[in-house]
Amino acid sequence: MQDSTDPTSSLASASTTPFWLDDPNRPEALPPLSGSSTTDLVIVGGGYTGLWTALLAKEREPDRRVMLLEGQRLGWSASGRNGGFCDFSLTHGEGNGQKHLPEENELLTRMGLQNLDEIQEAVERYGLDCEFERTGEMNVATEDYQIPELAAGHDPDADAYFMDAAELAEHIVSPTFKAGLWTKRSTAMLHPAKLVWELARVARELGVEIHEHTPVRSLSRRNGHMVLRTDGGDVTASQVALATNAFPSLLRRMRWHTVPVYDYALMTEPLSDAQLESIGWSERFGMADLANRFHYYRLTADNRILWGGWDAVYYYGRTLKREYDQRPETFETLARQFHETFPQLGTVRFTHKWGGAVDTCSRFFPFFTTAYSGRVVYTAGFTGLGVGATRFAGNVMLDLLSGASTERTELQMVKKTPLPFPPEPLAWAGIKVTTRAMIKSDQNEGKRGPLLKLLDAIGIGFDS
Repeated sequence: MQDSTDPTSSLASASTTPFWLDDPNRPEALPPLSGSSTTDLVIVGGGYTGLWTALLAKEREPDRRVMLLEGQRLGWSASGRNGGFCDFSLTHGEGNGQKHLPEENELLTRMGLQNLDEIQEAVERYGLDCEFERTGEMNVATEDYQIPELAAGHDPDADAYFMDAAELAEHIVSPTFKAGLWTKRSTAMLHPAKLVWELARVARELGVEIHEHTPVRSLSRRNGHMVLRTDGGDVTASQVALATNAFPSLLRRMRWHTVPVYDYALMTEPLSDAQLESIGWSERFGMADLANRFHYYRLTADNRILWGGWDAVYYYGRTLKREYDQRPETFETLARQFHETFPQLGTVRFTHKWGGAVDTCSRFFPFFTTAYSGRVVYTAGFTGLGVGATRFAGNVMLDLLSGASTERTELQMVKKTPLPFPPEPLAWAGIKVTTRAMIKSDQNEGKRGPLLKLLDAIGIGFDS
């Protein structure tokens, strides 16, 4: 029985399976590759990036033979563990885009909104059953110093509306909220795993051949074609798109450009009508606060609250391990903070607790590269904001493989590669020191200390 005096007791019966994947209607695994084969395009990775690339490839050229290889299950990693925020931004926020690519930030904003519109159009055209709701996002100030930043974002022409504490309370009720900025067009909420499963359904209907439990062990060139070695046989292809997220790239030279950082989330039981009424939230927008160590939260279709964020944990050696998916001290902190934010919800319990790796790069938004004379293309570095940007990345990869010059391929975002992270122990030490600096910044009204200013100056600074 839950102890009402100890918020962490609400975790007592929480499952360690990610909520989105804990679904009796999850599709059965597709068979692994068996025997050698030949195709036109091979995509490695069965998350959003790989699936969007496969679908878009068939839309562009219906007769192209496309095969997708996934090492485990479709969407089992970041694509099935995220918060379900499908954001328009391609650069992890307009502020970050302005910092890194000021000359094309306005263009990237336009392209990002167009990409989100096209995702919504695809959901409607293909009947993607993924609980898509374009409700926007409410960013909230929990400290007085954050209020001017939100007020500066007020722009009714862009459907962005600032609210003081009293106005905000008409939409969402918490004793910790001091102001809000609702950007109504910027973000859609969706069910992450259902989007994976629906993209796979449509891709297969269009003729994409998908194999799960088929890790690719090596990539090489032979007689003018690319050869991918798997446990079940070799695949020979004209072109390859690598969409492996936080996992080590098959292009060894790119392995320094990302580090896996673990993010954590909780999911409540469904709220009663009375509990929902006590917090408002009838417009069902996604939410986030503004600190470096921020929280993100949203309602599900059955009126649960997902509550995630705060800790972003890097483990020594760029290692990815299943045990890292669970971190009791972070779950306990999140539970306490949830009950402080919504004390009116009383003894609501958490049914799920989980974590997963975020493919973090030094500029916080995706990068691209080609290899083997343009036959192979690779993207990574979405840094936790990839639900929408992965579709854009799929289009970029297909443009690059085509060899054509397009508006996308001419972007500095596509042409410029972020600075790599150093080897160990420098990476671990640097990330730990930077994390402490960000915590100190939160404690000092957001003021950035000497280290963060230095990182900003050399192009690897970030603010969330």
